[in-house]
Amino acid sequence: VNGINMYYEVHGRRDGIPLVLLHGGGSTIEVTFGRVLPVFAGSRRVIAVEEQGHGRTSDRDAPFTFETSADDVAALLRYLKVERADIFGFSNGASVALQVAIRNPQLVRKLVFASSMTKREGAHPQLWEFMKQADFSNMPEPLKDAFLRVKPDVQQLKTMHDKDAARMQNFKDVPDDMLRSVNASTLIVLGDRDIVKPEHAVELTRLISGARLLILPGGHGDYLGEMVMTQTNTRYPELTARLIEEFLDSQQ
Repeated sequence: VNGINMYYEVHGRRDGIPLVLLHGGGSTIEVTFGRVLPVFAGSRRVIAVEEQGHGRTSDRDAPFTFETSADDVAALLRYLKVERADIFGFSNGASVALQVAIRNPQLVRKLVFASSMTKREGAHPQLWEFMKQADFSNMPEPLKDAFLRVKPDVQQLKTMHDKDAARMQNFKDVPDDMLRSVNASTLIVLGDRDIVKPEHAVELTRLISGARLLILPGGHGDYLGEMVMTQTNTRYPELTARLIEEFLDSQQ
């Protein structure tokens, strides 16, 4: 796909509108969606994807951008002969999902935009302070371990980290007019202690026509049971998945 070998998995049913899962920055399918993917796969077709340079997907001699990753996802869906899909993106994956909806609106029926922002001011200042200091040495160990489990290549891991950091350090606001052009039914999701400001999520519901808002207890990724979090005995991942399924199955 567009010069890279993209890794993807298909779970669950083989018919119906598929749900495409797009992981967060520095992550793999298992890191972001390991706790919720089995819930989704119990009732629908699930296509889980690893982005350029992440996990088992190869890299290209180009920076990571949300736009090029969105084009990769669109090309994959065409390859799989998927005419329309629901797309659930978390963190950087949400920014990719949004670009799929903007650049290929005919492909997206419903959009779940989780724990991401469309403006720099939409995130708490601590995020940008952290990104200024981003270095391979302070990359979370669970993310390093997860990458090396599926691809034991330390150099590619470092390249992925550096490209991901550069993408966030150079984050550009998405123009409001682009958000107003989104015609997919949209659910905005975040934690009440997320990197995204709750007021930004509210703003998105006003910019994206008909968008709904779901705020759950916890920090970045807590409600999904993301692998970088240490708490494993919570029911939040299953409850989150069920709430998202209600949105996907609704007529809105």
